[in-house]
Formats: sequence, structure tokens, C-alpha cells
Amino acid sequence: MSRSIRVGCRSTSTWRRADPRPLPYPGIVTAADTEPRSAIAQSAGTEIGLLDHGGPTDSDGQPIRGVGPIVLLHGLMGRGRTWRRQIPWLRRHGRVFTFDAAFHTGADVEAPADRAELSTERFVTDLAEILVWIDQGPAVLVGHSMGALHAWCTAAAYPEMVSALVIEDMAPDFRGRSTRSWTPWFDSWPNRFESMSHAQEMFGEVAGRYFYEAFDDGRLHGSLPVWSEIAEEWGGREFWSEWETVRVPSLVIEAEHSVTPPGQMRMMCSTSGRAQYLQVPDAGHLVHDDAPDIYRGAVEAFAAGLPTTSAGWVINSPPLQDKTDRRR
Repeated sequence: MSRSIRVGCRSTSTWRRADPRPLPYPGIVTAADTEPRSAIAQSAGTEIGLLDHGGPTDSDGQPIRGVGPIVLLHGLMGRGRTWRRQIPWLRRHGRVFTFDAAFHTGADVEAPADRAELSTERFVTDLAEILVWIDQGPAVLVGHSMGALHAWCTAAAYPEMVSALVIEDMAPDFRGRSTRSWTPWFDSWPNRFESMSHAQEMFGEVAGRYFYEAFDDGRLHGSLPVWSEIAEEWGGREFWSEWETVRVPSLVIEAEHSVTPPGQMRMMCSTSGRAQYLQVPDAGHLVHDDAPDIYRGAVEAFAAGLPTTSAGWVINSPPLQDKTDRRR
């Protein structure tokens, strides 16, 4: 089955479900479910595993909307399943979805012939398509690093689709920086990490666990040169205009040991009347894993201040069917 989706005035690429059978209608998946439901889709020939992790229920066990759909967006070297420690408590606030961004779905993903396929605009279009596919109304976008950039650019391009943002350790302007200096470090990586402890020896306890959980049996889930090209774009342009277009409530979380240019994330909040700023002491780039309690407290407090009305939206729409992706 395939369908062309129009988002706003843009015609997006065709999405194709891996299984042509209709999705079932067994009711909303809840926080009690241990296995997420999935649908495998394609965008520009790249499979993306979209997972539905369920959402909150009332005292009678009936599904409620909460703050609406919550879509988690991973960083440059992550993937959807690296959010596994945050998903259980986020489901108390809204129906949670994860997916693997294009070129993050496995080692067999090839580099595109057209470099435009690695642009921020391409990833924003993918995310807009996903929000149409979910069809649950405006979403809370929770993004780390690359995912944070895609979150606010989507809020700028498609404001009707986004209700709030959580931005973790990402800034609008990295001009003058280059990923070329990463090459010797990338070249030192083994073809396969034998265990999580092997990855932690190389990257440290927190980052090693994060990477190993993203890997496929210890092997990279994408191409380092492709990822480098994705990030190289950030060194040649700035995204202040996109950020300044955002009009939704935003929580901006910066690590004390951030990878972002000093002062930029704080400045993001000074230019927005709807953004809150938090710097997390002693935390590194992976704030949600490096300081999980502080991260959770901040995000839950932020979510508690968001509207929870379900007016105009059906909350018992079908969950995504469990397909072929069993890795999560």
C-alpha cells in the first residue's frame, strides 16, 4: 500500500507500509503493554520504524489524550530505541512514538546520490509526514541534538502540527565548525563492538551504553561518512530564523559540558517569550541519560503546564500494528 501525503502546501514523498494489510483496531495501546506496536514505512526509499508505545489512561483504565502525541527525536548517532529509559514515564503524559531517522536504520543503508537528501529540510519533511501518519493532532516534540534541531525547524515550517518543544543540547549556529576533524576518531572505531563494556571502554559509561543500544549486535546502525555529512551542513548555515519563528511553549535544556557554542542556548530563551531555560550541572551532551532525574523532573514539570484537552480529537484510534521489527 502506498499513499501520497500533502502537508500544508508542500507535496511530500510517498510512504509505503511494509505490510499491505489494513491496520487492526484493537484499541489504544496503554502503558501496561510491554511491546510497542510498529509500522514500517519508507520515505525516499529508506525504511523508518515508527513505534507506538502507548499513552495514559484514567482511573477506569480508559485512554485519555494527556498532552497529546509525544514524538521522541534522537541525535546524530542515536536511534529511536535509545529513548527506552524515558518512554515509561513519558507515557503518563501522552501517547509516545519513536522512530529511526533516515540513514539510521542499519548498516546497509546507502548514501544518497543527491546530497539534498541529507539536508535538514528533508528530515523536517519526514517528520511532518510522520505526524500526518500518526494523525493525533498537534504533537509535543522532544528532541536531543540533531533531533532537537529537526523539532524546532518542524515547528517553524508546520506550526499547526506542533504544540510544544523540548530542546536538549542543540544550538542554532555552528558556523565555522567542521566534522572533518572527527575522521581520525571515526577511523579508530572497530567494525564491531563485542559487548556494551567494550563500547563503554571507548566512549565512557553513559555514551557507551547509548551507542551500544543503538548498534545492531555491536555493529554500527548507519554510515559514519553519511552522518558526518549531515552534521557538516550545520557548520555552513545557521538556524536562528527558524527558531525565532517558533511560537509554542519550549523547554531548552543545556548540559554544563555542552557541545554547543557558549551562550547560544540561553540566548534562544531570551529571544523567545515562550521558552524556559535550564542548565544541568555536571551533565554531558546526553543529558537525558547523564542526569536522568533532573531531566525527568524538568520535562514532567514542563508537561504539567501544557493543555490536556482532548476536544476535537479521537483518543481511541488504532495503534500501529506490530510488524517485522523486533529489535526494540
